[in-house]
Amino acid sequence: MNKPLKKSRNKVLSGVCAGIADYFGWDVTLVRVAYTFLTIFTAFSGVLAYIVMAIVMPEDEI
Repeated sequence: MNKPLKKSRNKVLSGVCAGIADYFGWDVTLVRVAYTFLTIFTAFSGVLAYIVMAIVMPEDEI
């Protein structure tokens, strides 16, 4: 079953991390913590990636 990657309605900012967690079946808190650590340790390049994903990922229509 192919499930599309979409932003989640369980959102803090735009739903990107929650959408990734829903897609892979992971806990949303773990995805948010991992994103935070990766952003800090990669000289904040995760902020740019988050902005791009927020623009590109479609909204959840349900």
